[in-house]
Amino acid sequence: MTEASDDAKDIEKLYEYGERLNEVKDKSQHAEDYENIIKAAKSSSVKARQLAAQLIPRFFKYFPGLSVNAVDAHLDLCEAEELGIRVQAIRGLPLFCKDTPEHLSKIVDILAQLLTAEENVERDAVHKALLSLLRQDVKASLTALFKHIESVDEQITDENLRERTLLFIKDKVFPLKSELLKPSEQMERHITDLIKKSLQDVTGAEFKMFMDFLKSLGMFGEKAPRERIQELIEIVESQADLDAQFNVTDGDHIDRLISCLFMALPFFERGASNSKFFNYLNKHIFPVFDKLPEERKVDLLKNLAESSPYTSPQDSRQVLPAVVLLLKKTMPRRKAGEEMNFTYVECLLYAFHHLAHKAPNATNSLCGYKIVTGQPSDRLGEDFSDQYKDFSERLNCVEDLARATMKKLTQGMVEHNKALAAAVSDEARLALGKRPGAQNGGINNPSKKGRGGGGTQNQPSNRAFDGLPYGGRNVGGRRRGRSGRGAVGEGEGKGDSGSFVSAIIVT
Repeated sequence: MTEASDDAKDIEKLYEYGERLNEVKDKSQHAEDYENIIKAAKSSSVKARQLAAQLIPRFFKYFPGLSVNAVDAHLDLCEAEELGIRVQAIRGLPLFCKDTPEHLSKIVDILAQLLTAEENVERDAVHKALLSLLRQDVKASLTALFKHIESVDEQITDENLRERTLLFIKDKVFPLKSELLKPSEQMERHITDLIKKSLQDVTGAEFKMFMDFLKSLGMFGEKAPRERIQELIEIVESQADLDAQFNVTDGDHIDRLISCLFMALPFFERGASNSKFFNYLNKHIFPVFDKLPEERKVDLLKNLAESSPYTSPQDSRQVLPAVVLLLKKTMPRRKAGEEMNFTYVECLLYAFHHLAHKAPNATNSLCGYKIVTGQPSDRLGEDFSDQYKDFSERLNCVEDLARATMKKLTQGMVEHNKALAAAVSDEARLALGKRPGAQNGGINNPSKKGRGGGGTQNQPSNRAFDGLPYGGRNVGGRRRGRSGRGAVGEGEGKGDSGSFVSAIIVT
């Protein structure tokens, strides 16, 4: 009874302090009342501390000399054992900034640390408090929030805090961008700069999340000037680490490079330069292509093919020799029972077509295909008949292998359909449907792997670039460029093998 009586007296006094401060005009004359409210934060009474959590922020602005004590006492309430006290204290945190905005960054920082709360009602209070402060001063609030996901030189000790902050930004801030980012031009630039600073150590999924958000901003929208799109491609280039020396045993870098090249494709389509990517491929990747993991070769070649229509004439001329060399390695000269990877050949021929279209006078010395441009680099007076013969024989061999493969595939499908029709039970039909090789006649190269099938998972080093796709739409169906002109031009370039080049590119 005595404790209950004491608690009632404490609560009654708190109400008295609050009413007096609420009624008087010159509240600074009643600093003692506010000090007593602050002291109540250490009361043994749960209700008294809950009431203190309401009154401390309400009269905070009137007593700047007690601000440090008031904030410290309120933070103690935010860490109380009782959930009700914590929730009440969290709800009061935005009030510290209502008339004293100089405290906003500190309060946002405190609320961000409270994002790790396990209780849903508590975490919901934190979310609402943060959104309240974002609406009050979005620039200062975003700056304070992003400090918890940046990791340039400072070591982040609480990975859970970083993840919770990222989740809040993704789920609560990004969807409200049209409401929060005002004035739009200034605030879109501010959040873009914050994101760019946060990208030095991110996972693949996090990088994709940030890039998707940036693409949704008005400053990078459909009417954005070319320099804005180039800014996006530079972000992707930085993530791909194109200034680093390449190590073929570094699986993380290989994954990151291929993923970033795929992510850059829409920006190439919008006018951004792919020069830095292609120069890196030409200098570091193509010379060691044979040493790359098999499951990454297809990803790389598909992205190369997709990017090739947007390559400059100068870069096309630089890259063409490496593409032709890879073609010669993948296209057999004679049918001698050796297998051919049709996906490799398709991607390389597609890239060859577009690169040669941009640098037509380079094909004469590389494969004997003469295209007259009137420039000295045509090298029309030189004899490249051996190169032409070699390349034509390889194309003819590819054509023969493709026909033979199609014949086997058609025959296999016919036999499978006959067997399926003759099956007497549902179980037999099901067994036929699952039979290995029934769908392709057993003709595919067993080492050939498509995108996303049979590949190893990305390695978890340096926040491994997991979570990102590697791209690779069917390049044969894109039909980019003018089908009437490609690698085949005037003179010796015309003929059966040349027709096959055009056929395999546009079909």
